[in-house]
Amino acid sequence: MDKSLLIFIAIGVGFLYFITNFVGEIQEEDDKYQNIEYQQKHMYDEYQSVDSIGREILDLTGTDAATQMAAWKKSRLKQDFLALFPDFDAMKKFAKERTRGDALQAKLFKTVDDVESKYFSGTMNAEQAKRALDLK
Repeated sequence: MDKSLLIFIAIGVGFLYFITNFVGEIQEEDDKYQNIEYQQKHMYDEYQSVDSIGREILDLTGTDAATQMAAWKKSRLKQDFLALFPDFDAMKKFAKERTRGDALQAKLFKTVDDVESKYFSGTMNAEQAKRALDLK
């Protein structure tokens, strides 16, 4: 009776050891992938800030043009910017007041000017204009 109890306990301990190691490895892999996904999602959060009157701005001063465009594409401000269509003056004002970074502002102003002229000349419809302003 004592031998069978000891064998049962030994098998139980071996089973628990196997399960905890196996589950631990799976958990570590899962954490690794979750951390990578989190980092990718929040890569540009450091550029989000608030101006003196409490509005969210995208401050990309001192970064290169590629980083500025990538941060803009992932920014929540981009949706606010696109919601202003077809008020092109408000879009320019938004770009001037709510974004920082020479390359980004220049690209936004140029795109808004181009789309505005094509939209009002009739060579571009509203859907095409929205797609062009999206800067994908």
